[in-house]
Amino acid sequence: MKAIVARKVGMTQIYDNDSKSIAVTVLDASSCRAVQIKSIENDGYDAAQLTIGTSKSVSDPLTSHYQKYDVEPGLGLWEVSLDEDSQITPGKQIRVSSILEPGNLVDITGTSKGKGFAGVMKRHNFSGQKASHGVHKVHRAGGSIGNASYPGHVFKGTKMAGRMGGNKSTLQNVKVVAVDDNNNYFLVNGPVPGAKGSVVVVSKSIKIDSETQSDLAKNYSSRVNEVFTSQPESNTVEVENIKGEEE
Repeated sequence: MKAIVARKVGMTQIYDNDSKSIAVTVLDASSCRAVQIKSIENDGYDAAQLTIGTSKSVSDPLTSHYQKYDVEPGLGLWEVSLDEDSQITPGKQIRVSSILEPGNLVDITGTSKGKGFAGVMKRHNFSGQKASHGVHKVHRAGGSIGNASYPGHVFKGTKMAGRMGGNKSTLQNVKVVAVDDNNNYFLVNGPVPGAKGSVVVVSKSIKIDSETQSDLAKNYSSRVNEVFTSQPESNTVEVENIKGEEE
């Protein structure tokens, strides 16, 4: 399998061995599970339907689909490509560690935050009209959108005010910083499309071959993953010694 479905938890930061802070997004795949397994014999291609989370509001056809494979209804269905020799079965939980390693580069696809109806300055980064003399109360207006008699219409694609955000968005070549196999979540460098709680599809980078991915993991895991997985040492003894000295 080359992809996994996860929920965006939020952003935080961790530190590497050089004490440099790394801004990361926490992605939770603890409830990611397989639903339907498609094969070349039955469907003409190899793929797996994945779901995540739980949902009480499911249509009757989808309810029957989940019941057919004895899987609890999730927030939706996402189809990812599957290897021919994959051992994944319906209902099986997908482990992040079986797909990704720290240092790998991934492509993350999600739905960007919806901004509603936005003007040209926010939507297209227009500079706006003058803020001083010679301008009426149109400081944030878009201005002219075309000529008069010729061509006599507005060209398609003209940048104007309109609905902003809420679109499918993909970030490419995002680095996996750390993987927590116990809790089945992982950290990626930088921001991720969508709001907190939204679902994203994380797949191995389409521009990086598997050999390069393996080399990246070898060079990166020793520097960051040990810091993330190591438990802080207890300082209970030191605190007791300090209290004894004060008494």
